[in-house]
Amino acid sequence: MTSTTDRTADTAAAVADVLKMPGPRPARPTALSTSLSFGWRALLKIKHVPEQLFDVTMFPIMFTLMFTYLFGGALAGSTSAYVQFLLPGILVQTVVMITMYTGLTLNKDIEKGVFDRFRSLPIWRPSPLVGALLGDVVRYTIASIIVLILGLVLGFRPDGGLVGVVASIGLLLLFSFSLSWIWTMFAMLMRTEQAVMGVSMFILFPLTFASNIFVDPATMPGWLQAFVGVNPISKLVTSIRGLMAGTVEMADLAVVFGWCAGFVVIFGPLTMRLYNRKS
Repeated sequence: MTSTTDRTADTAAAVADVLKMPGPRPARPTALSTSLSFGWRALLKIKHVPEQLFDVTMFPIMFTLMFTYLFGGALAGSTSAYVQFLLPGILVQTVVMITMYTGLTLNKDIEKGVFDRFRSLPIWRPSPLVGALLGDVVRYTIASIIVLILGLVLGFRPDGGLVGVVASIGLLLLFSFSLSWIWTMFAMLMRTEQAVMGVSMFILFPLTFASNIFVDPATMPGWLQAFVGVNPISKLVTSIRGLMAGTVEMADLAVVFGWCAGFVVIFGPLTMRLYNRKS
């Protein structure tokens, strides 16, 4: 009896030695490190399913070529003249349209139960959401570069130089990141990714087509000009055209930064409240 008890005690001691931490307890991961980890996860998903880049590569090329050669002659007299006006706008439309895929991806993860496991981890709670948005910023950057390269091939020449172009892309990425919080909210509210896509398209189509992307608002009816004037997409396009031309107005930039702050301040907390209620 004693020997059995001794063996049990020895076994328990051996297990305790194995489980004993060799050093101090690891530090709790920071909000930045966990967010970057989930951002890397988003990029790995693209690596294993490269078809996800179809919208980032093919749609920018298709939109740029289609609108340049369909409307260039009619609206500006030549495609070379029209591309100078169009390219900053088509750059905005391309990237803004693909922001809705953030909501689709998150909704799919939620439906599969992946986010239930994320919520059980000892990490900063918004990390999965912020990380997904950071990963999508890479997709937005790829789309921006494709549009710019194609525009240069078609004859687009930004007078603002490299600084203006880089600043334009940075402003567009900031706006897209901020706008994506709306689609993350819809990802929490909607039951299916088809529903998220439907609502996103219902919002994005009026914002992008009823804007100054394709034509000067002065040619529009008065009631439509009023909408275009307050449309955040129009403000963004105006700022990016100014940056690329080297004639940007600080007032226009201030309005765009205000919209970005508004999107994050309003829809960020709403998204997190919905996210926490799902736990």
